[in-house]
Amino acid sequence: MEQQPVLLDPAGADLAGEAALLREIGPAALVELPGGIRAWSVTGNAVLKELLTDDRVSKDPRQHWPAWINGEYQQTWVANWIGVTNMLSAYGEDHRRLRKLVAPAFTKRRTDALGPRIEEIATELLDRLERGGPEGELRGGYAHPLPMQVICELFGLPEHQQADTARLIEAIMDTTATPEQAMATYMEVHGLLAALVAAKRETPGDDLTSVLIAARDDEDGSGLSEAELIDTLLLVIGAGHETTVNLIGNAVHALLTHPDQLADVLAGKISWNDVIEETLRWAPSIANLPLRFAVDDIELPGGVTIAKGDAILASFFAASRDPELHGPTAEEFDARRGDFEHLAFGFGVHYCIGSPLARLEASIALPALFARFPELTLAVPADELRPTEGFIGHGVRALPVRLTAG
Repeated sequence: MEQQPVLLDPAGADLAGEAALLREIGPAALVELPGGIRAWSVTGNAVLKELLTDDRVSKDPRQHWPAWINGEYQQTWVANWIGVTNMLSAYGEDHRRLRKLVAPAFTKRRTDALGPRIEEIATELLDRLERGGPEGELRGGYAHPLPMQVICELFGLPEHQQADTARLIEAIMDTTATPEQAMATYMEVHGLLAALVAAKRETPGDDLTSVLIAARDDEDGSGLSEAELIDTLLLVIGAGHETTVNLIGNAVHALLTHPDQLADVLAGKISWNDVIEETLRWAPSIANLPLRFAVDDIELPGGVTIAKGDAILASFFAASRDPELHGPTAEEFDARRGDFEHLAFGFGVHYCIGSPLARLEASIALPALFARFPELTLAVPADELRPTEGFIGHGVRALPVRLTAG
């Protein structure tokens, strides 16, 4: 009997409950996304890891999604995710070419060199929070501006464009957007980045946007097309800050709602690295990543067949909480568990190229925060915190805190 699709909540109000429901159906369940898009949500950790390394799974809708090829869904929210021409939507040789061009921007040497500057930014933001009084809003005052400032400095994005860039990235993450809103976001963000490219082409700087422009212009366009250049900037600037915003915010949220573990962290009994990895497992910044496509029929355990041309939704949130992997405590935050295996940064050829930077930023931001405010607590009951809009990102919209016990 054919599965009836589960209608996913566009707002992502209960990701944990939805993931549990889908896991009961099996390691892959048919779902319906906003706009009537049907896809296979893959929630089983082992099955998802296998699919993420399977050559029969593509990320290029222009080659492998009949609905897209036929002109469907191109004016909807999903266009901002799969209608781009960068590593996120490339397959095979195209993906290898694009990743090779971007990889020099995120080498270990270049990433490690950012450490002192990240420390400076963290200190400046903590000073500002402290001057603001005994209470503050941590997402807007710390978790967001820290990685935003780092990525903007890295890519030479002028300060006056940073607020608009952040607003547009958040709009792309919002899967409740109407087609008109989604297209307006698409046009505005591409206009902003095209202006950045034009400015850096006229006056190159010591930044990675200038490096990417050189990779295009020095080879007469054979290495990177103009569309690929702009969409690559969208990917690295967007993913380069938004995911770290949620990583920092989710880690603070987890610790403040698990005070016994926070006490052990502050006493040196639990490492910050363990906090970061358990946060990535328990609350990955990207809950569900659209979309992949079956190049051929793919048979899965349990008798499910993903047919050629079907869309696939990678559910990193559900897979990282899979009880088949982490047992009966998979739903619980436990920085003492030891085995932190997760898929927060993906797996296989599309593994997140910026993961070392995200981990570095969190490893500096979190201990600096709690060293400055060791008595930090939530300023509202935990159940009053509202999740970010959409089923792609996973975080809280605001994190009001008391900075001191008084």
